[in-house]
Amino acid sequence: MWYYGMSESELIDIFHSQSLCFEYARYEDTEENTLALHDVDIRVEKGEFVAILGHNGSGKSTLARHLNALLVPTSGTLWVKGLDSKDAQNAWPIRQSAGMVFQNPDNQLVATIVEEDVAFGPENLGVSSMEIRQRVDDALHSVGMTKFAKTAPHQLSGGQKQRIAIAGVLAMHPDCIILDEPTAMLDPSGRREVIETVLRLNKESGITVILITHFMEEAVRARRVIVMDKGTAVMDGTPRDIFKEADKMKALGLDVPSVTALAHALSDRGIDIPRDILTEEEFISHMKDKRWKA
Repeated sequence: MWYYGMSESELIDIFHSQSLCFEYARYEDTEENTLALHDVDIRVEKGEFVAILGHNGSGKSTLARHLNALLVPTSGTLWVKGLDSKDAQNAWPIRQSAGMVFQNPDNQLVATIVEEDVAFGPENLGVSSMEIRQRVDDALHSVGMTKFAKTAPHQLSGGQKQRIAIAGVLAMHPDCIILDEPTAMLDPSGRREVIETVLRLNKESGITVILITHFMEEAVRARRVIVMDKGTAVMDGTPRDIFKEADKMKALGLDVPSVTALAHALSDRGIDIPRDILTEEEFISHMKDKRWKA
């Protein structure tokens, strides 16, 4: 297949936006439209794990909904695997390429048995019964939920439900999974389950992951972080590059991982410690090393 003059082997961008803008229309004639996205220029390559951060109203969820054509640009362009999302004929193939997992898993589960829920997506794609059986088995195995295939979703924990929601997306064989604050309603154990599942899918299966999150410790696990503010991308880099800018993050109304904040506080007090520490393991290792040298 060819995309705008490029062969599939040459195409490395899953997502590519240029001057992407989006306005939410107001119903009252006296009020102006709300500009939710403004001149967003991003590229996401195949196999990346990108975390998107931003305070409430920054545009991150609006951007996520553009990535699988739930919303289309008011102006500018977003390509998904070379397909222009403004073309209505591209909506279906885009949604096959970019699967969406939302915040509340209860809103995504539609069947009374786990395996039937996972089968729902491929059934709607017209996949054969034999192929659906294989996809369901593979998807449940990928998220570590095989033994719950015959279980009713309401009997599962929040983290398990979200893993089933991810399995339902995987069964449609997408190139990318977009997760819009998937752990916001989960306890710490459930959050760990979901993030470890997503990490494994990215590393072992090469699935591109876009993670919208408020939890800085989750963003640390990504390869790249994009920070949104007032509808545009204001920072873009590795987690280490982003979180060492603690003052800038604070000015944007965002935190940094707690261990990074501790490293900054110690550094400000004259203690020789890197300001870009991201994990407790790094912190402990550095302090042990300093004590040994002392």
